[in-house]
Amino acid sequence: MVEGDFTLRGVTRQVELALEFNGVNPGMGNGPVAGFEATTVLNRKDFGITIDMPLEGGGAVVGDKITITLEIEAALQA
Repeated sequence: MVEGDFTLRGVTRQVELALEFNGVNPGMGNGPVAGFEATTVLNRKDFGITIDMPLEGGGAVVGDKITITLEIEAALQA
């Protein structure tokens, strides 16, 4: 797990991201590159996003839960 602050629409909350190591590859000539994926689920209403567009059959167009996924590559700098 990785913790940090996340700001959206001027609202900052501390979030936890599940971090997965995806391995290391040789890179594109600048040395090895490590790959990671980080994910978290947020409630949009916690950040002031409260607009609900109702569907004709009931429910809303957008749910309250938002999943954020980050694909990260890290390389050593010379």
